Amino acid sequence: MTGTPGPPAPENPGPPLPAGTPGTAPAAPAGGGGRGRAVWAVGASVADQGVAALTNIAVVVFAARQATARDFADFAVVYMVFAVLLGAATAYVGQALVLRRGPDARRHSRTSALFTLLASAALGAALAAATVPVGGGIAAGLTALGLVLPVVLTQDGLRYAFSVLGRPHLALAADLLRLAGAVPALALQPYGSGPARLVLAWGLSALPALLLSAVLLLRVTRGAGQGPPRSLLSRDHLGRRFVVEFGVGNAGTQLAVIALGSLANPLAVGALRGASTLFGPMNVLFNAANGFGPPLLGRLRPGRAQARATAAAAGLLALLAAAWATTLALLPDTAGRQLLGDTWSAAAGLLPATGSQYAAMAAGVCGMVTLRVLAPRTTLPLQLVFSLISICLLFGGYALGGVLGAAWGLCIGSAAKAAAVWLRVRRVLRGGPERERGS
Repeated sequence: MTGTPGPPAPENPGPPLPAGTPGTAPAAPAGGGGRGRAVWAVGASVADQGVAALTNIAVVVFAARQATARDFADFAVVYMVFAVLLGAATAYVGQALVLRRGPDARRHSRTSALFTLLASAALGAALAAATVPVGGGIAAGLTALGLVLPVVLTQDGLRYAFSVLGRPHLALAADLLRLAGAVPALALQPYGSGPARLVLAWGLSALPALLLSAVLLLRVTRGAGQGPPRSLLSRDHLGRRFVVEFGVGNAGTQLAVIALGSLANPLAVGALRGASTLFGPMNVLFNAANGFGPPLLGRLRPGRAQARATAAAAGLLALLAAAWATTLALLPDTAGRQLLGDTWSAAAGLLPATGSQYAAMAAGVCGMVTLRVLAPRTTLPLQLVFSLISICLLFGGYALGGVLGAAWGLCIGSAAKAAAVWLRVRRVLRGGPERERGS
């Protein structure tokens, strides 16, 4: 399992990452054959992102097909908890690891992998112990998640080790095996499977990919030594900053949706998750914009030329989102049920709101990429303010109009954020990017 599987793709591109990070353009090696190797590395990274996105979509689709609407709703809540834990682990370990360069990168890769395994095992054990006495489908699913958490988090974390080592093709090989295991594992479950069974099947199917990744990592880091895992707990560890940015930018809305399902109506989470899954292709494009946008913008003249390029990309992505939403709306019910099973009926009613949200997100994503290049210090306050606004609109919309109201609340939040982001871009352009960077 790779990539954050929560509802819609993050509009926050996160802190600047070096070339070679999963989802970014790898650095070009020096030398005569550098261009060819760089093209190969970029191709492997892009392919890995595609496989990761396809795996996320397949997991949700097959879980929805094998479960009743109520059981899928419980599964969606559990899966969103995993999304938050995965995002936090990626921020704390993965994003800090890819900043490592030089001869110590191999040792840091091994240390980070071991830390992820130990930390996720401890967290998983605590989660399972806390939820075993609690009844209900969500609690049972969380117990199962605790049991498989070391497998899924460690397997995903090893992608960043291969990235910093300049071996994205190894991450691709492991993720292909992950996809090949997850699809049949879920497809073979009988209809009516509960969330605990689905989570166990999904999580255990990652074992072959984890074992392959571990063997490959040990092979490429042979003789590098092993640092103490506790070094990642030091106060100067960069992952602490990245976790805060993740919490501000993405985790808040995800936790609000989890709370909505746990305290109000789990079916709301299932419907929202099902609708956002149908827009998986747009998530791939957003991730590509986040990853490849900054390096490409760096080739343009700083300032208005960069803003014009991202504005054009925003318009194109918004049109694609609208076209995709129209295509989904025209699907016959039989085809929709083949995709999402019993959840299709609820998810189909959310398509206008979710499609509008993705169109707004296209503007927001491209605007945040622009600010990331022109004035990176301005992104965190925007994330904080509009994360809180989106949470309020989510609950306010649900109180006024149920699940459909919640979906429109998220849409309004994304639209407001996009407007604020582009107003900030305009202000930066008027004041000059260099002056804004120093503010």
